[in-house]
Amino acid sequence: MPHFLSARPLQAIPVLSLIDFYREEFVKHQECLDAQREYFSEHAIRSVEVALCRIISEIDALSHKADADEVVARLLKEFDVVTRLSAWTDPLRIN
Repeated sequence: MPHFLSARPLQAIPVLSLIDFYREEFVKHQECLDAQREYFSEHAIRSVEVALCRIISEIDALSHKADADEVVARLLKEFDVVTRLSAWTDPLRIN
């Protein structure tokens, strides 16, 4: 029997729930926005922060909707327009 198919138990790997994953993605946008604070007006920062905080606080309810994946994907894309987080973390853009 190959070694990788042995009967020994696998070590438990912590698995993030979908809710935790969504929450972390919005928190990343929050952190990215904070790092760029000097480039935006205080009004713009406040507006985006309020929206992010509201989404983060309602992520549990949002994730139970039938179209949660589509809604979250759309929201993340909208925040990405402001924060440009995907440009910071896209491995295809690393030289």
